[in-house]
Amino acid sequence: MSAVDRAWLRMESVENPMMISGVLILDQPITLKRLKRVFNERFLCFRRFRQRVVQQGDKVFWQDDPLFDIDNHIHTIALPGKGTQQDLQQLVSDLNSTPLDFNRPLWQMHYIDRYDGGCALLIRIHHCIADGISLVRVLLSLTDPTPDAKVHHIVPIKEAARSPTLGLQQFARRVIDSGQTALEQGRLFMQSVAREPDYPIKLASAAGNIALDLVKLGLAPFEPRTGLKRTLSGRKRVAWATPLSLAEVKLCARSLNGTVNDVLLSVVTAAVHRHFLATGEAIPPCGIRVAVPFNLRPLNKPIETLGNQFGLVLVTLPVEVTDPIMRFRQVQENMNRLKRSYQAQVTYSLLDLFGRGPDMLERRAMKLLSHKASAVLTNVPGPKEPVYLAGARLKQPMFWVPQSGDIGIGMSVLSYAGTVQFGITLDKSIQADPAALTGYFRESFAELLERATRHGSVTGKQDAG
Repeated sequence: MSAVDRAWLRMESVENPMMISGVLILDQPITLKRLKRVFNERFLCFRRFRQRVVQQGDKVFWQDDPLFDIDNHIHTIALPGKGTQQDLQQLVSDLNSTPLDFNRPLWQMHYIDRYDGGCALLIRIHHCIADGISLVRVLLSLTDPTPDAKVHHIVPIKEAARSPTLGLQQFARRVIDSGQTALEQGRLFMQSVAREPDYPIKLASAAGNIALDLVKLGLAPFEPRTGLKRTLSGRKRVAWATPLSLAEVKLCARSLNGTVNDVLLSVVTAAVHRHFLATGEAIPPCGIRVAVPFNLRPLNKPIETLGNQFGLVLVTLPVEVTDPIMRFRQVQENMNRLKRSYQAQVTYSLLDLFGRGPDMLERRAMKLLSHKASAVLTNVPGPKEPVYLAGARLKQPMFWVPQSGDIGIGMSVLSYAGTVQFGITLDKSIQADPAALTGYFRESFAELLERATRHGSVTGKQDAG
């Protein structure tokens, strides 16, 4: 197990199970037999989903589960009562509060029958297997562009038994690879110097900026004590909003000369602002921070191996700003500043370092870092066109990454088939209503869109004049 994956494994706690969870709402029921065939063909081709975590003293490694059975991981369940969205949200809340079984491979799926004229799937996967962006791509690889795609059952891949000399051979290969890498890096360095005589100065400047970002991260103040930062109970509450129109989000972005991400972060900021107003709690004068995963894996290449390849950046949300346009500009400025920083690479390196060190050191370090954010916010691009799973159309997907330390809020933004999904998970001790926050999200977007289009038309008239 890599050091970074081990770091996420050791973050598991009673208050925050390290699970990435997803809900896929489909437009019609599907047979369990066909669903299992899809999982056998496209999910279990990744060996990691057939392996369990083994800990022996300080050693942690992956081991094939000799008793692997897909029936231990795929379960059927029905919602009580009328099977409303609130009933589904309650079920997702309960299951997301329950840790996975570490005696088996760390994933589980529940098929939820008779929901909204179709069905729903709740999938939970441990963060030590892979990062959220990779797992979203893996789960979307289960789908097809048409409902009639054929699925053929395949024999599970079996790898050769581990040879007693394999460990020595792997060590020797690592030594050789390291030497070859060092020679290659040296050659590239000399080529860069030949092309750009000031390259060493640029390299030193980049190293200095990385060190500066590390110092800034360590010296960043703790989050203000608000109702969003409380001692956690370990019980989760989940809700999601009616999707937004992606075309309207893009219109809003164009009108403000910004990006879709700028718009969505501004809307999240406004939703939290509305929460403070509704509860009567004092708004922090310097805003709040959210931890945003930053992908370090190329998105234009297929996923050949799992694992975690991302860093975290701390984004300040100016919840104290009341004007929607001014709030947008502040978010835009904060994001542009972060794009020029090395914070994602710094946090990835820290996770690698913590994963190699003592468990106590990692827990203290992650506790320190978690004090510097009130929530985790993910923003993942999904398919631009509708997709189908086992013949059923995917109507609405939602995904959440886990929170760590004393962070009790997870927010998720996902684009899919011309829509933008927003979901939230809250620890029960957090003084906020998840259903109200999803409502504030939609209200805030409507307000920003109205102001943006008016602002854009005024700017256009001024330019024309």
